[in-house]
Amino acid sequence: MSSHITYHRVYDEVSPSDGARVLVDRVWPRGMRKDRLDLTEWLRDIAPSTELRRWYNHEPERFAEFRRRYLAELKEPGYRAAVDRLEQIAARGDVTLLTATKDVDHSQAAVLAHWLEKKAR
Repeated sequence: MSSHITYHRVYDEVSPSDGARVLVDRVWPRGMRKDRLDLTEWLRDIAPSTELRRWYNHEPERFAEFRRRYLAELKEPGYRAAVDRLEQIAARGDVTLLTATKDVDHSQAAVLAHWLEKKAR
């Protein structure tokens, strides 16, 4: 993979440099019309489990543990198809991972972006 991986909020403006735009949230973002999002794909099955998401509750002090648990989840068989699909998309070029989370730097999109970049090295 030689692509550039970034992450943004779904509410940010679309940029020509975004490349493939992949929503990585399990639920559709509030107030967002599907035609406005300009998605390449919605990979809801790559999002953290409901249990992990509820435990994390977007508390920054829990982010390191959230990251560890989420990366462990991604190795589980139930995530295999979604992980493979995201890797295929990233292999074709630039990717922007999208999330509705307000604190995007402490989100699953950030974890996935760093994980994909690390795999590319």
